[in-house]
Amino acid sequence: MASDSRVPVHIITGFLGSGKTTLIHSLIEQKPVDEKWAILVNEFGQIGIDQAMFETRDDVVVKGLPGGCLCCQLAFVLQAALVNLLARSKPDRVIIEPSGLGHPAGLLDLLRGEAFQDVVAVHDIIATLDPRRLDEARVREHDTFQDQLSMADAIAITMGDQASAAQHHTAQQFIDALWPPRKWVHRVEQGALPVSLLLNSDQARQQAPHKMPAEHQALAASPSLEGAFFDFPPPPGHPQQQTASALGYTSTGLRWHPSERFDLDRMALWLGELPATARVKGVFHTDEGWKQLNRADGTLSVTSSAWRQDSRLEVITPEPVEHATLMATLTTQLNASRVGLR
Repeated sequence: MASDSRVPVHIITGFLGSGKTTLIHSLIEQKPVDEKWAILVNEFGQIGIDQAMFETRDDVVVKGLPGGCLCCQLAFVLQAALVNLLARSKPDRVIIEPSGLGHPAGLLDLLRGEAFQDVVAVHDIIATLDPRRLDEARVREHDTFQDQLSMADAIAITMGDQASAAQHHTAQQFIDALWPPRKWVHRVEQGALPVSLLLNSDQARQQAPHKMPAEHQALAASPSLEGAFFDFPPPPGHPQQQTASALGYTSTGLRWHPSERFDLDRMALWLGELPATARVKGVFHTDEGWKQLNRADGTLSVTSSAWRQDSRLEVITPEPVEHATLMATLTTQLNASRVGLR
């Protein structure tokens, strides 16, 4: 297959809560009408929320790969999923969103390896950067955070309206110190990135191989399929729960039967009281209809959702947080907020 016939693949990477999914939504809204896209979404959590946050449409195929990291635990699952997508859906373009804790090295090795080298072309790697994250030593010093940005060809500065002028200045200094210089740096407004930056991108630069941090290598030694996307919801009154820890974070996912409804105001209040370090995403059948809930850096947003398969919640916290106690309390509160079946 000639190189100009290869399917462009775009990797949008970035740390937890940095606005990757919002950015991809904005790109989909600007998508050329004559193109069909495939979106592969990898999540650190076991349940898988992001796939539920995309609306069903004929020209965009979304596949969720929850429960691990594409660069290590799920590399073999990604290969099978990508082969299947390319064969069945025949997309004109593929966007891959690794987990916020995912290291890009293994993913690049796979996409540039023998299985895909004549099939796909990896275009500019885009990293999202929330300037506020540079205030957090735990994030700033995390190997994965640093490598996501150092391996990126371009950087989208997200959450800009929530960052101070000083935080923007620090972020710019951080970016200016990267070598070689990024192809572009764009400050995202209202979560939207101009689609031209994607469509007009070149192939990603070849660079010296990055060695995956030791904690990723350890995960790669024992791949798991436990995060497979579920086709059937749990029975009414019997929510499903899964917890996993890796890379310095702990994740718990919960799922409920779609007939169970929740009091939106009470639920939002309880989720808002979680520690600011907790990353929360959910889709719920509520007394005000189906809603998406997204909480990053202590700020909770609620929007309408087209998802109807089940209610699901993912909570990710740093390991020092008493995750088990936190989730036991939250689960009790959520069960108390149920308003019945419908």
